[in-house]
Amino acid sequence: MRAVTARVTRAAVRVDGEVVGEIDGPGLLVLLGVHRDDTAAAVPVMARKLHELRILDGERSCADTGAPLLVVSQFTLYGQTGKGRRPSWSAAAPPEQARPLVEAVVAALRERGAPVSTGVFGAAMAVESVNDGPFTVLVEV
Repeated sequence: MRAVTARVTRAAVRVDGEVVGEIDGPGLLVLLGVHRDDTAAAVPVMARKLHELRILDGERSCADTGAPLLVVSQFTLYGQTGKGRRPSWSAAAPPEQARPLVEAVVAALRERGAPVSTGVFGAAMAVESVNDGPFTVLVEV
């Protein structure tokens, strides 16, 4: 499981022009990809890492501050570009495997008390963010 995680001052995701998820104020925008070999064992580890990631102001985390997270599924994080010019998506989990794992990460974050907004799995989404810093890290489990 892989997450490109950005510290933001605000972020939103739209589907068909309608806002389906947003955070307003300091928080994290999480673009979450699932590898074809990922299992449910990765879920609590990813949720803990995201919630406790100390990249907010003052080296604090969402767990410390109560800051929100906007989680957007993104299979393209496992695009492979080693050959040619067209990415291969063979490392990404198929939707029927990825969706429950993405939903489980969101549920695990909420169980930890984190305020979480989301995109819509599999939808064509427009994601906007105001990156703070910018400060972006790759989180892998």
